[in-house]
Amino acid sequence: MKVAVIGCGSMGNVHVSAFHRMPDVELTAVCDIIEERAWFAAKRTGAKAFTSFEDMLEQAEFDVISIVVPSYLHKEFAVKAARAGKHVISEKPASLTIADTKEMIAACEENQVRFFVGHVVRFFPDYIQLKQVVEQGKLGPLGVIHAKRGGSHPGGASKWFSDPEKSGGIIFDLMIHDIDYLRWTVGEVESVYAMQYVTEELETAFVTLEFQNGAVASLEAIWGYPGAFHTEIELAGSKGVARNRSKDTSSLSVVQAAKPGSNRPVVEIPESPGLHSPYDLELAHFISCIRTGQQAIVTGQDALAAITIASYAVQSAKSGKVVKLADAEKGA
Repeated sequence: MKVAVIGCGSMGNVHVSAFHRMPDVELTAVCDIIEERAWFAAKRTGAKAFTSFEDMLEQAEFDVISIVVPSYLHKEFAVKAARAGKHVISEKPASLTIADTKEMIAACEENQVRFFVGHVVRFFPDYIQLKQVVEQGKLGPLGVIHAKRGGSHPGGASKWFSDPEKSGGIIFDLMIHDIDYLRWTVGEVESVYAMQYVTEELETAFVTLEFQNGAVASLEAIWGYPGAFHTEIELAGSKGVARNRSKDTSSLSVVQAAKPGSNRPVVEIPESPGLHSPYDLELAHFISCIRTGQQAIVTGQDALAAITIASYAVQSAKSGKVVKLADAEKGA
């Protein structure tokens, strides 16, 4: 399988390194408008460097392209690649609008190529185990969920993050990880309510999701946190609580309510994280799906659902009103 990567910044180099390590995958081309980035990626992998996407399409041989450019450019390159017969892997978010994401999906379907979006949290071992705990019924019906992630403001290193027209802001770029994961784990979302606070140095978002099964989730995200990047998640049900904090030494803690007549108050199940990078696992999975034709863990429709929820969260933050997804879809 021959692969190309467009975008050789920090995340682009994660993709470049992952493909370079994969057996039976040949990284044939890398592209970035900043020439030194493209040449650096090419030099360490043996791929051919390009500064023009069109030149790469014309001159390089590849079956799959990984799109790791600023979010507002995802649709443009995905559609062009699909029309050229290339399978498409896009970093998250798929795009910044519902309409653009639908266009990306349609372009891939019309040209009979696969479309994947990098919602990598689905590949983190701790989060996978947490979903399994829910599916096994250990927590009972879910009631309240809390998810949080935060870190330094990326706009300090790459200014496009600070422009919501290019990044979508913190809800699209950071919180969308938890939006996608919770929809995958808990179920379909019924309504969204959001608040945001934005300055040049700090951006925060608070989103409440009400799910069709009655569960309610509180999501927090922060850019400008004066410490290391961190994540937290807790799911509470009628039978117990499961939580994960990236700052903890143990990766996952599950505490179930004691059964009647039991002398044991709790049961804790710690697990260690996996040895392989979730990004390696994700990209290897996408390549395997192309080879075998199997359905991906993250589908185009999953990506569209995350974009839809994020879009209505931004709308809610601007209006100060709850957005019912069913009503919003009717009015779209």
